[in-house]
Amino acid sequence: MRRHLALLLGALLVTAACSSPSSGTSAPEADERTRTVRPVDGCGTGSWTDPADLAPDRSPARCRPGSPPARPLPETRKLTIATGTLGAEYVAPLRVALDKGEFEKEGLDVTLKVLPTPEALPLLAKGEVDALWAAPEAAVMNGIRGGFTIRWVAGNFSPGPKSRSGLWVRLKDGETATSVRMADRRLGTMIGKGSVIAYPMEQALEQHGGGLDRIRYQQLGSADVLTALQNGGVDSAWLLDPVWRRVDGEPGYAFLGGQPAGEPLGGMLYGPSLLNDDVDAGVALLRAYIRTVNTYFATDYKQKESYVTYLANLLKTDAAILRSTPSLRMDWEIRRGTTDRLQAAYRAQGVAEGDSLPESRTVTRSLYEEAVGHRR
Repeated sequence: MRRHLALLLGALLVTAACSSPSSGTSAPEADERTRTVRPVDGCGTGSWTDPADLAPDRSPARCRPGSPPARPLPETRKLTIATGTLGAEYVAPLRVALDKGEFEKEGLDVTLKVLPTPEALPLLAKGEVDALWAAPEAAVMNGIRGGFTIRWVAGNFSPGPKSRSGLWVRLKDGETATSVRMADRRLGTMIGKGSVIAYPMEQALEQHGGGLDRIRYQQLGSADVLTALQNGGVDSAWLLDPVWRRVDGEPGYAFLGGQPAGEPLGGMLYGPSLLNDDVDAGVALLRAYIRTVNTYFATDYKQKESYVTYLANLLKTDAAILRSTPSLRMDWEIRRGTTDRLQAAYRAQGVAEGDSLPESRTVTRSLYEEAVGHRR
């Protein structure tokens, strides 16, 4: 795994050095000082929350349904958004925005392109794709450190209060959920090191006598993680929706923790084309995304059976499976310090070196603030 990450970082650095001038290190924040932010109809005080608020029960920012209203660009702009999958629930806002014409209302001709993050990053840095729907993983941080102009510009979701997606352990004789000791246990994961789950996993492990440097990782295929946990091939596993339903309530298993409530760990990443070259299009894209959240995902969107059926058809998944897990809390905002906490976890896993990048080099909130009319 270390060798793979080293090769990936090397490729990222070479691409950064050979890319066009627009992929250099010019600060995207420079344009923020010259942009005028106006009040937006339908987006009042509830359309923005203090980034320092990390309360688990924090209500996500919301505008009225249909807001912020579209402000079409003078000419149609073609944009490509890379995403690792088109079928996961966290991609639903993009799929719905495309299906309902929300991007088109802004004068945007959007294409969703399936690309793994390692393949998409160099293309994003060179402007060959405009945005990436993913997460600020270790590879992203390493790319920025190597000179890529990439910023996390909008969040995606946090888990609902009833979600138990996260770290599950197979209990040994005499153990209970409160007496588990995780040091030296085998952890099954399909993602491996360098993923954003390192941060919530570290929190859960440290509460149970473990740590990211005190467990043994076993990378498995998505279909094998649960099987390995059930048959004793691994002692613990990070189980995603809806897989955790298979062990929830079963004797001999315990849930140790998942993604922090109220803190998105992924979302929209921009490269130089929307950070520097065409900021109006960058704001328009976020405006369409935010409007989609406010209109179709503002509350518990799984309460309506007809809407669950619609989403299942759109995502090409089974409606019963989609219905079996709690609604995600769709959330376009980014909490303060999230990339600091992520980078600390990456260092603990041994996949990042050097000092943490400051938030000014990893996060840009001004674009979604402009979309909802929030003035600092």
